[in-house]
Amino acid sequence: MDEHKVNAGLRKFLKQVGVTSQREIERAAAAAAAEGKPSIKLRMQLTAEGTSLSHVIEQDIDLA
Repeated sequence: MDEHKVNAGLRKFLKQVGVTSQREIERAAAAAAAEGKPSIKLRMQLTAEGTSLSHVIEQDIDLA
């Protein structure tokens, strides 16, 4: 395994995930706030095809 290649690919993936996820969360939060909701619950699941990886992160985000 070429660690430099893996790290470069991983960083590229994480950058894309971070940027696009933030954009989508901001849209969802704005829509929920416009509906008067006090918070939204976020859930992210990371999987890797062909492996047993399944990592879930959940968090409530206050909108008020």
